[in-house]
Amino acid sequence: MPDVFPSQAPSAPPKTTVNSLIDIAGCSPVEGQVRWDPVHSIWNGSMMVISLVVAPFFASWSALGVFFVLTGASLLLGHSIGFHRLLIHRSFACPLWLERVLVWIGTLVGMSGPFWMIRTHDLRDWAQRQSDCHDYLAHRRPLLIDAWWQLHCRLELVDPPAFDLGQAGKDRFYCFLERTWMVQQVLVGIALYFAGGLPWSIWGVCVRVSVCVTGHWFVGHLAHRRGPQSWFVDTAGVQAHDVPWAAIPTMGEAWHNNHHAFPGSARIGIYPGQSDWGYRVIAMLEHLGLAWDVVTPETMAPRKELRPAVAQGQPNGRFSQAARA
Repeated sequence: MPDVFPSQAPSAPPKTTVNSLIDIAGCSPVEGQVRWDPVHSIWNGSMMVISLVVAPFFASWSALGVFFVLTGASLLLGHSIGFHRLLIHRSFACPLWLERVLVWIGTLVGMSGPFWMIRTHDLRDWAQRQSDCHDYLAHRRPLLIDAWWQLHCRLELVDPPAFDLGQAGKDRFYCFLERTWMVQQVLVGIALYFAGGLPWSIWGVCVRVSVCVTGHWFVGHLAHRRGPQSWFVDTAGVQAHDVPWAAIPTMGEAWHNNHHAFPGSARIGIYPGQSDWGYRVIAMLEHLGLAWDVVTPETMAPRKELRPAVAQGQPNGRFSQAARA
């Protein structure tokens, strides 16, 4: 990786828009009410209670193995690649059958259905690019309050934006996944029960879902509060931070400061030594002819509001803004 990006082609399409969100006149990310979300609260709470109270009595080496394999595979192929880099940001293209497989695996992570994931991500993405936003959207509250808000509540804005899910919103398979995202775990649990008994079902479903959901919130909380920064987005009210220790378990998603700087990039770990298994898999798919139009920081249009974090004494001003203009 060179110290600076090469000059970018001026014809490269900008990848900084929030794909599904429609910024209608008068909408605001500031005023709103945090309310209890019974569906996700009961789901997330049940998974955590089973994990903490029941799962220890069913622990075994094989159950732990199933937990680690399914957690890693679903986070890598489903959440990082299928949901985030493909369905949400469209940072690469692939055959429709492969896209549907990856999105299905993303649904198996257990956070919610694909449409809920798109809207939740894009609302937060849009809000953090404004000069200010609600504390819920900025992870601005203390740890325990933010945990309650993010895992058990939803934000109802007074003047919300609109959403257009495009072709994905019309896809019958995605509509099916949106309606049955919890049922998908039942099918996995039954398969695991016949393969390895109740310990496999509990650790392969309940513990896995609880760890993925809670871990996703925890890394997201840290990524908007503390940690290394390579870039600042001058027009954004919320700046992002990297969470280096979480790079491997999040499959590269923890380089969140890089992601805020280059939100449409399929490669999130952009510096030497920054592990990004998600991009490695995408690069492998591209080599096999199963992925194309892969977006990287080098091919993205320059952003005038983006500047290196040198002013804050950070040692990461390695990508000169002048070299990107």
